[in-house]
Amino acid sequence: MRQTKNSLKLEQYIGIQIKRHRQEQGLKLSEVAQIAGISQGMLSKIENAQVSTSLETLSRLCEVLGIPMSTLFSQYDQQESHAMLVKSGDGMEVVRRGTEKGHTYRLITHSRGPRKNFEAYLVSMDDASEEFPTFAHPGTEMLYLVEGELLYRHGHEVFHMQPGDCLTLEGEIPHGPEKLIQVPIRLLSVMNYAQPQE
Repeated sequence: MRQTKNSLKLEQYIGIQIKRHRQEQGLKLSEVAQIAGISQGMLSKIENAQVSTSLETLSRLCEVLGIPMSTLFSQYDQQESHAMLVKSGDGMEVVRRGTEKGHTYRLITHSRGPRKNFEAYLVSMDDASEEFPTFAHPGTEMLYLVEGELLYRHGHEVFHMQPGDCLTLEGEIPHGPEKLIQVPIRLLSVMNYAQPQE
């Protein structure tokens, strides 16, 4: 199992950094150890987190590797990334209201954790004669039209959407496509379920 940065002990983190910088420069253990004035065995133990080393030794190793000591620690306490990349076509196809009417929903991303507070779908529609369901859900929804042209209803209002148009709406008010003018349609739908701050 790959350890994340935050689960690494300081000795492990330092060892990984020393070894990485040494290998990037194509230097052998024996070469670095000799110039730094320590034994090859000691350097191996440092790189493998088998010993805690002094700041003086670390300083000498950094000099040999040509890096400032601050570089050695620069990323130790940075927060782990929680970014998620979904490559084109990799989103999971899901069944939602409207699937039986010819809509295809591909879940692109969603927040992870105990409380899901947003989801993003790529919605595809390619039958201009289909009947459209009406949706209502908590939170706010943002619609971005990638391809095609349609009329989209939100409550009593109808919006004419063309590629590049973005519509943001309250999810609890009934909404949905009114008319597909030009198919195929690809619509990015991002739903935010987060509760407003009191």
